[in-house]
Amino acid sequence: MGPGQKVAVFGAYGHTGRFVVAELLARGFVPVLSGRDAEKLRASAAPGLELRPASVDDAASLDRALAGTAAVINAAGPFATTAGPVIEAALRAGIPYVDVAAEIEANDDMFTHFDERARAAGALVVPAMAFYGGLGDLLVTAAMGDWTSADEVHVAYGLSGWHPTAGTRIAGDVSRERRGGKRVRYAKGRLEYHDDAQSIVEWPFPEPLGTRSVYAEFTMADVVTVPSHLTVPEVRTYMTTEAAAELSSPDTPAPAASDEHGRSDQTFLVDVLIRSAGRERRAVARGQDIYAVTAPLAVEAVRRILAGQTTAVGAASAGAAFDAADFLAALSAHVSVDLPR
Repeated sequence: MGPGQKVAVFGAYGHTGRFVVAELLARGFVPVLSGRDAEKLRASAAPGLELRPASVDDAASLDRALAGTAAVINAAGPFATTAGPVIEAALRAGIPYVDVAAEIEANDDMFTHFDERARAAGALVVPAMAFYGGLGDLLVTAAMGDWTSADEVHVAYGLSGWHPTAGTRIAGDVSRERRGGKRVRYAKGRLEYHDDAQSIVEWPFPEPLGTRSVYAEFTMADVVTVPSHLTVPEVRTYMTTEAAAELSSPDTPAPAASDEHGRSDQTFLVDVLIRSAGRERRAVARGQDIYAVTAPLAVEAVRRILAGQTTAVGAASAGAAFDAADFLAALSAHVSVDLPR
């Protein structure tokens, strides 16, 4: 298996989907563009790419979209709506499924409802193969090293700003509705919903970011992916207050391209802290544009799956499905990573 294989991209005309298509082309794969809106597909497609419109409420159209492909990447949110039907189609087609979902409940649903079926089929379903959920899980897994368990995991996101896409806003609305307006955290080995006041703390990011104010329990998909395969009873994620304020403001514009690759000028620093029996380990990742960096994460996952470089079957997160340290090393052109020595 290698380049030249067809990979279906559902949601190919979305902001992240376009980055995924470009990354597939750069890697020598043949993207097959799919999505619900045929006009948007035509408008976004590069010459010569095959277009296969499909809808999640039309199983036959999804089967046609995936026919003859080696894998599917789902980049179409809200994933609470799209993930189930596209996974079902992938299982029928006998191909691996990868998505870029950051919706906590949707990710949890995928592990709950599809792990056993995917295992029985000898298939691989990889949710949250993205900046949120995927990168953090890889960092935590690589930093754990020879530790078989930890007492707590903290993932702090230092974003220079956050101009959300329309898809991010819709996904957030869907998640809030599912939670009844409550917030979620992972503590005592389970997801908990609560309406406590959100607190602000200081987080000592590495230089050049330095200590910044962050929202504590700004919960992201890592609270699902990390404990899906690591023995950690508490996982907490944090977000710089400036980025959180931009995300919540209805007046914040969508991300705008600032370079020839279409990336925005947003920068990020992900700081992972793991504690176990009084010991600590840290891992750090730095890069540009959280949406753009999702593409190499998802495409590298597909490449490894098709090459047989996997360590799991069923529904598995990034850290469970792949050699985490080696995977991160393969992203060196996109992400700078510091791991414990």
